[in-house]
Parts: sequence; C-alpha cells; structure tokens
Amino acid sequence: MNTVNKEDIKRILKLRFENDMHTKLCDLPLPSCLKDIYKGANRIKEAIEKNQKVAIVGDYDVDGIISCVILSEFFDDLGFDYVVKIPNRFKDGYGLNEEIIKELDCDLIITVDNGIAAIDAAKLCKEKNIDLIITDHHMPLQTLPDAFAIINPKQEDCKFPNIEICGAQVAWYLVAALKEVCKIKYDLSKFIELLAIAIIADMMELRDLNRALVRKGIEYINKSNRAAFKAIKLYYQKDKFGLDNISFLIAPLINSAGRMDDASISYRFLYTKKLQDAQNYLEQIVNFNENRKDEEKQLFEESLKQIDEKDACIIVGGANWHEGVLGIVASRLAKHFKKPAFVFSKNENKLKGSARSVGKVDVLSLITKANFLLENYGGHKGAAGFSLDFKYLDEFKNLIFKECLKIPKNEFNDADEILGILDPIEIDFEMLEILESFEPFGYKNPRPFFVLENLNVKNKKLIGKEEKHLKLILNKDSKTIEALFFNFDKEPNLNEKITLVGSISKNEYRGLIVPQFIVKEIY
Repeated sequence: MNTVNKEDIKRILKLRFENDMHTKLCDLPLPSCLKDIYKGANRIKEAIEKNQKVAIVGDYDVDGIISCVILSEFFDDLGFDYVVKIPNRFKDGYGLNEEIIKELDCDLIITVDNGIAAIDAAKLCKEKNIDLIITDHHMPLQTLPDAFAIINPKQEDCKFPNIEICGAQVAWYLVAALKEVCKIKYDLSKFIELLAIAIIADMMELRDLNRALVRKGIEYINKSNRAAFKAIKLYYQKDKFGLDNISFLIAPLINSAGRMDDASISYRFLYTKKLQDAQNYLEQIVNFNENRKDEEKQLFEESLKQIDEKDACIIVGGANWHEGVLGIVASRLAKHFKKPAFVFSKNENKLKGSARSVGKVDVLSLITKANFLLENYGGHKGAAGFSLDFKYLDEFKNLIFKECLKIPKNEFNDADEILGILDPIEIDFEMLEILESFEPFGYKNPRPFFVLENLNVKNKKLIGKEEKHLKLILNKDSKTIEALFFNFDKEPNLNEKITLVGSISKNEYRGLIVPQFIVKEIY
C-alpha cells in the first residue's frame, strides 16, 4: 500500500468528481428533462383554477415526509386547499392502495416518493374518474401503472441525466414546473434545506447535482427559520448542524415516527410554523427514537444468533419482528459483516423484508431475480423492500445465496475507501480543511480511510454511558494524536505498538477544534 500525503489526497479525491456535470445550483438539469412533468404540472394548474379536490399521498420515511412538506408548502403559498395522506406502515402498508383511494374524496391524486408499482390503485382511480399523477424515483417494473402522468427519472424514455435522485427532488422539480406553467415568481431555494436531509437519508449517491444540493443545503439549514430546526437546536443545545448531524440525528428522528407509530407526526413537525408546536412534536419523536433504538438493539442481537459468517450474504428473520426497524437492522448487519443483508418479519404465513447493500452490490437487482417468488418488491440499488409467502422462504434464501456467491468479492468493498498509509504528522488543521472541501461523504463518495502504522499507546480511557467506546492518546516520533474507537472490539495495552485503519474528523468541544482519528480497526 502506498504512502500518501496531503497533495496525493487532494488529487485522489478530485478524481471522484471529474465527470460531474452539475456542480453548482445554476447548473442543475431543467424540469423539462423529466418525462410527463409539464403534463402533470398543467393538470395541477387546472385543478387549482377549478378549485378541484387534490390529495397528496406520501410515504412514511424521511424522503416521503419531506416530499409531502414541499408540495404542501407550495400549495399553501398559492392559497390552494388540499389534503395530505401519509400511509401508516402498520395499518395501511406501503404507498398508494385501493383502501386509501376509497378513503379520499378527490378529483386528483398526486403521489410523492411512491406509486410506480401501484397498478391496481391506478385502475381504481380510472374507474372512479380520479386523475393520478405519480411522482417517484424507485425502479419501475416491466408494467407501469395506467396513470394520467408518471414523473420518474428511471423511466426508460426519460431524458433526466443518469444520476440517482430521491423522491423529494422529483417533487421539487414538479414545483419548478408548476412555477413555470402558473407563471409566478417563486423561491425554489426555500426547500434546499429539506432536500439535503432527504438526499442523505435516502442514501442517494453524493456526487453531481446531489452533492451540490447537499453542500448548499447544510448552509441553508444553519440559517433556517424553520421551527423544526430551531426546536432541535434548542433540545440538543446545538449552535449549528454539520453533515453527521443530518445522518445520525435529524434523519433518524424524522424516520422514527413512521417506524414506531405514525409518520404524520414527523410531517407536522417539519411543516409547522410555530416553535411551541414543533417542540411538542419533537418530544414525541424523541420518545419514538429511543423506543426504536431499544427494538433495534434487541433484533440485532437476535440476528447475530442466526448468522453463519461463511455465507455469501446475511438472511435473518423472526416471528413478529418489529417491521419499523427491519431496514435499520439490515443496514447494521450489512456494515458489520460487509455483506448484503436481508431481514424479514413473519406474521402468520406472510413475510415482510428489508434489504441493504454494501459496496457496489445492487440489492434491488438481487431481489428482482427472485421476483417469481415475491408478492411485492421495490426500492433502489442501496435499499429495497419485499414481501412473500412463508412457504417460499427456503427457495428465496437459496436463490439469493447462490446469486451472492457469483458476485466478485471486490464488489463488496469500496476499493477507493482506504487511500493509503498516512504519516500522523499530516493530521492537522490543513488536513481537516482539505477533507472538508470534498464533503459530503457517503454513497459514491465514501469517507476516506487511512492506515497509521506503529503508533505507541500513551493513554487510554473507556467513555460513554455504558463504557462501550475507547479513547486513545497515541504518539509516533514527535506527533501526538487523539483517537476514538466506537463500540470497540479490541483494546490495546499501554505502551503497545499498534496499527490503525480509520478516518480523520473534527472534534469541536467548548469552542476548541481538534483533529481526531476515528478508528475502524486495530492491528
């Protein structure tokens, strides 16, 4: 492995973005790139002019909730009335269905972050003379719903650039088209703060237009007057948010209501203009999130008992496992074992499952190969959901195991994750600035990892409520560095010489900024 310095790191990381076409907000693709967008926008304009009844049908995750907020606020600003329906994961299931259509008394339904597989629901809309506009970003199946308009960048004949975008971005583009057809002045940048959260939460690739939106979005969040962000800052006593705060604090909070109870609470939290209301909703959401952590921990530990590490992938499940945390458990297992993970819950003879990817593995493609066994499935490369009858479970498992065995081992890892061996003397404020200029890190722009060799353990301390984390003071020659090993699985001795793999981050404490090394592995 090569030794790298600051100049090498800049050169290597710059290569990740050499093919990016849309690096500034003024460079973003136009709404006209999306098939059916003006057809859909003109139909919504007609509904506004005729004062028809319009319903927005969302999804219970962060992306779906934010999509609903974007359309809602646009309609509010126009003074147009509408209803919002976010399905309850436990009562309604995923996406637009026949029961929801029967519940809604309207002339037009707009789906956000769902609908591309709603074939039966689209038929019922036709029968009831309800026009259906589908806005979605999930992979279309071979047969598309018979809708008035379908706005989805993954349609074969859609001219949108080959970049994964989330449902909230599709909804935002619809608002851009509505602005044009309604011939109004409208500040689309007011939603960039929300888009940044949706892009990160939905694991979109952080390059090209997504990177531009997230970088700008973090700025906007920190200047935002949105009551929800003020409430989080007050509750957690934070002055500003960074990228990791979105990934590990804001997104899990917003997701927790839909996972544990009802996503409409998170919708109201983001939507409300009143700080007191936002604080009340946040209290509920924090409780949901704590319950979610407990449930997740229990299922993760139960999963570990079922796993054979020799298998090419992870497939686990149990009776009445909490459906709201299957995806998080799958994500944790995938990261822990560096293999794609499939986690299911059995209710009577029905199985519901979530899948999460690692490296370059496409879990939706894997699931699609078993489509003849499945009742429903959908998602994207990094995350997918599926359901099937219990009697097909063994056949499903065997097929997925066989398909995973065919995948080259290098596909399971991000080859460009470890950049090389780094001299600890390179870890300073200049290094922090260099790495910061290449943020946000995530899918398709993985956080750079480095190897530090032959460090002396000068001091160590267990930290955290349950002492699950390890703080190390290390030195080599004249350089001393601080390192943190979260959920450590190996504890070195004092004065032992160790080699580390990990990343560099910024530690901000009481106004002081110190570079620190986040340990991934100790040798």
